[in-house]
Amino acid sequence: MNHRPLWLAAAALALTSCAAPTPSAAPDTLVVAGYGGSYEEAFKQSVIPGFEKSCSCRVTYIAGSSTDTVAKLKAQRAAPQIDVALIDDGVQNQAVEAGLLAPLDPKTVTNLPHVIDLARLPGDVGVGFSLNATGIAYNTDYYAKNGLPAPKRLADLENAKLKGRLVMPSITQTYGLGALLIAARTGGGSEHRIDPGFAGVRRIAANAVTFDTTADVSNYFLQGQAVASVWGNSRVQMLAKKGFPIAFVYPEEGALPLIATVSVVKGAPHAGLAQKFVNALLEPSAQQAMAASNYNGPAVKGVQLPPELAAKVVTQERAAELRKLDWAAINKSRSAWTDRWNKEIEST
Repeated sequence: MNHRPLWLAAAALALTSCAAPTPSAAPDTLVVAGYGGSYEEAFKQSVIPGFEKSCSCRVTYIAGSSTDTVAKLKAQRAAPQIDVALIDDGVQNQAVEAGLLAPLDPKTVTNLPHVIDLARLPGDVGVGFSLNATGIAYNTDYYAKNGLPAPKRLADLENAKLKGRLVMPSITQTYGLGALLIAARTGGGSEHRIDPGFAGVRRIAANAVTFDTTADVSNYFLQGQAVASVWGNSRVQMLAKKGFPIAFVYPEEGALPLIATVSVVKGAPHAGLAQKFVNALLEPSAQQAMAASNYNGPAVKGVQLPPELAAKVVTQERAAELRKLDWAAINKSRSAWTDRWNKEIEST
């Protein structure tokens, strides 16, 4: 599929992002800190140019992980240098608790009412702008050649035929935490009763060849070290796009939402411009561009995608099946969970 027309269409968001540009000898520079890889590429090709033109400004993009971005915000608390932060929903909650982010202005972020409930955040301190899901990734060729049925639930990763062929994500990153929460739900628990999660992960971890801390297990699959993992849908689709035999499974016990959020930094040097940038990301054209470039589903109601693309992303229908997580409770317990994971899972 040629997604270039969607990227070009994203330039249309410029028409509604800002008022008519005012000539300036020294245009403002908006600093955006966000994801690297396909996200950075999509932003630089399909979002930033149109925004710069319509707002008569410049945008500097700083790539880094969510935890890296929040670390920068903490270090700059007294004199913020970043205007907009793109971070995962769980880490975003930590930034909110630390008082690093500002509420959105509904008069500027006029697209906010069109965002689906799953992507709305408490007090509208930031908002989700694209959707992903944590589930099961598996090598379709390996499974077929070895007579393994496609996995349907997390417990299927306990199969003895996967011994030494499974890469488990560490709890230090989002997918490892996702595995723990899915296992907890399977055993009748939740983020508020985590013991079943540890019991379930312990059984699966017996097959693990390693515990990945990077959130990107592509090389393990490509080199044949892994044939299954707990991973994100968009990452699986990006690897499949290159021709690798891999598929994503929404487990029967329920996949977990992974929401990319955009927030205005508290005390941002260009707060007004930052609010306009948030609104720009919620434009239908920008939502289409994000889906086309990195397989992240739209967070805005009514965004239309070509059928072939819609089949590969977390659509509005899929999103309705995902449950909101209590990130305040999770983050409160995460340090203790990490200590327990290190003792009970990775040390055995």
